[in-house]
Amino acid sequence: MNKKSKKRLFKKIVSWAGLFFFGVAAFMIYHQLSRYSLTDIKKAIIEMPNKNIAYACLASFFGYLALSSYDYLALKYIKHKMAMWKWMFAGFLGFAVSNNAGHAIVSGGAVRYRLYTRWRVAATDIVKMVTFSGFTYLIACFFLVIVGLLSSPHHVLSTLSSRYLNWTVMFISISGLLFYLWGCIFYKKPIIIKEIEFEMPSVKLAFAQIFIGGADILMASLVLYFLMESYIDVPFFTFIGVFIIAQMLGIYSQVPGGLGVFEVVFTNLLPDDEDQAMLFAVLILYRLIYYLLPLILSGIALFCYEFEWSERKFYKKIKKRVDKPADI
Repeated sequence: MNKKSKKRLFKKIVSWAGLFFFGVAAFMIYHQLSRYSLTDIKKAIIEMPNKNIAYACLASFFGYLALSSYDYLALKYIKHKMAMWKWMFAGFLGFAVSNNAGHAIVSGGAVRYRLYTRWRVAATDIVKMVTFSGFTYLIACFFLVIVGLLSSPHHVLSTLSSRYLNWTVMFISISGLLFYLWGCIFYKKPIIIKEIEFEMPSVKLAFAQIFIGGADILMASLVLYFLMESYIDVPFFTFIGVFIIAQMLGIYSQVPGGLGVFEVVFTNLLPDDEDQAMLFAVLILYRLIYYLLPLILSGIALFCYEFEWSERKFYKKIKKRVDKPADI
């Protein structure tokens, strides 16, 4: 097999991996749900206090506001100024799609490419923006894992295998964060990947990444925490550590929305004495508020924008024909 064929085979494997893991995740979540009565789960959702649902929706709103700010930081990184509504609109649409579809770079990147090319951003700069946003999420995870483990020394992760697991996670997080900050301070040479030059951001921008990325993950975790706090007694710092690990595994599995992967990891990491049927009901409601509702709103927003864009282009063509001087 030649090099070109191997490359083609690798791309096919990566392409189909998401569907494979989606199938595995769907089976696992079905297996989990089959142990409980759907009537009990439905009852749990109906009996959810309105106050908690309102708080969860508010946290989801601020979470997507923070997600949209990823695009603002990415525009600062490529040194490109743009109207606020544009980067907020592109950020919201991009993340609403990628959160549900998986393959964030491809799905969210495709939405951004469609919008930013219209707003005269070069294709290479869009690649830089998407890559920068990925690092924003990663270093924010490092930061919050460190805070969570330091704030909760008897973290639930220690029950999975041994106390050394906490130290391993801590070491990876601290090393990753410090290495990134070191690069921002000292590494001044451009990193060239497939003819695209990436420069390390400034320290100020790196700390902005930690703040914005941390706010995004914190708000996403609060959506779920507000929904479950009435039923399940778990300390918040224990909860957020579990949430970050489950969410990261869900994202990097490339399963659409981390469906099944997030749920299975999350429920297995929490203490065994929790009401599992109630927990799954809460997780279903969390998906509706944080994933499905923003996707529906983004679909409506995109339809309205595309309709307005097409209409504007149509009238420009008409005006151009009217204004064109007649041949004598």
